Amino acid sequence: MSYNLFLLAFVLGITGAFHYGLQVSIINSPAEYIQSFIRETWLKRYGSSPSAQMITLMWSFIVSIYSIGGLLGSSSAGYLSVRFGRKKAMLLANIPALLGAALMGLSRLCGSFEMIIAGRLFSGVCGGLAQNVHIMYAGECAPRKLRGLIAITASTSIAAGKFAGFALGLREVLGVEALWPILLAANAVPVLVQLLTLPFFPDSPRYLLIDQKDKEGCIKAVKQLWGDGDHVAEIDDMMSEQKAIRGEKAKSVWDLLRDRAVRWQLITLFLVVSCMQLIGTNVGFLIERAGRRTLLWKSYTVMALALGLLTVTLFLQDSFFWVPYCSVALVFIFIMSFGIGPGGVVCPLITEIFIQSYRPAAYVFNGVTNWIQLFILGLVFPFIVEGLGNFCFIIFLAYCLSMAIFVFLVLPETKGKTMLQVMEEFNRLNYRGKKGQAAPQQSNCSVVTVTRL
Repeated sequence: MSYNLFLLAFVLGITGAFHYGLQVSIINSPAEYIQSFIRETWLKRYGSSPSAQMITLMWSFIVSIYSIGGLLGSSSAGYLSVRFGRKKAMLLANIPALLGAALMGLSRLCGSFEMIIAGRLFSGVCGGLAQNVHIMYAGECAPRKLRGLIAITASTSIAAGKFAGFALGLREVLGVEALWPILLAANAVPVLVQLLTLPFFPDSPRYLLIDQKDKEGCIKAVKQLWGDGDHVAEIDDMMSEQKAIRGEKAKSVWDLLRDRAVRWQLITLFLVVSCMQLIGTNVGFLIERAGRRTLLWKSYTVMALALGLLTVTLFLQDSFFWVPYCSVALVFIFIMSFGIGPGGVVCPLITEIFIQSYRPAAYVFNGVTNWIQLFILGLVFPFIVEGLGNFCFIIFLAYCLSMAIFVFLVLPETKGKTMLQVMEEFNRLNYRGKKGQAAPQQSNCSVVTVTRL
């Protein structure tokens, strides 16, 4: 297997999910310095010091505007990836990243805290767009046996970005008052690295064959990414998918929402990604060994048990000296279970349960859902904690337990299966009640049928 595939996954991660992790963590360190800058700038402009509430409002806006940008970027990912291809869409994502880095880096020199707000907005656009395209691009470039391992690089990149942001924010590095503009502009470095390296890689083989009808380009891309081995079976799988959709154009999010052919895939996607903002560490190799379905339902079960025990330990934390240590261990178990299950599986899952014509819209739906839920959770969770206290995790416990049951009963195993085989599994749910009849795999013009036995 060619190392080019893993190099591509690394290059995609530089401005893909890595950018998201970096921007989420890098803003914490200079908080005090940015608030002081807002106070000083306001005093110079208006001749009076702003109230503490105004400074808090401006700071909250700087932090939260990134989610608004992420929502905008995610919404455009589907159109750009279809219109320009996965590779060019990824390169286009670097433009708002560079613009955001320039605005934030020059904000103190120009005496404008509004430039920080605008810079965070543009950075969010890059984060939303690049993260979606990264997962789609990587998943479509991987052969079936490595699809999970390659797609999981998105989760790894997020973790690496968060660590890099934490490390750069240390006082010994860039976390001092004199250097905070450079800290905020640090994401320009990985952006430039990707701009210099990504042009040497091909576009997604599936995009080239199915969307562009470029069989020669697809074969060339496969050889460059996978080496010179026998890849006939994989290319035949792509050809079968191409015949199944019969040249259908990429679907919109509205098509995705109303099409019965992907109803249960959409339900599965929404439920599985609903807690992605809690993402943590992951163990990618288990995905290919255990399978997606098994990891999901078992991880959700462990997470539910961990949350239940955590609720008990929080209630008893003042009773015995060893109880707080149990709480820490349970949090660690929860994070690891999430990383092994939902955090790791969702990346390859989207690629595997939606065929080419629906995939861009599915990634848009995934991204928009994540950003909206992240924004809502940030607003609501403090009130949940205030209202429920130590019992605040009961809500998440119920969710995890419900998801374990749903996945065990509904989600088919996708490991090692072709796209059409997965579609056939889901059609048994999408067209339930049509026994003995031919259930179309695609709405309207598709000729591929699945007979319920």
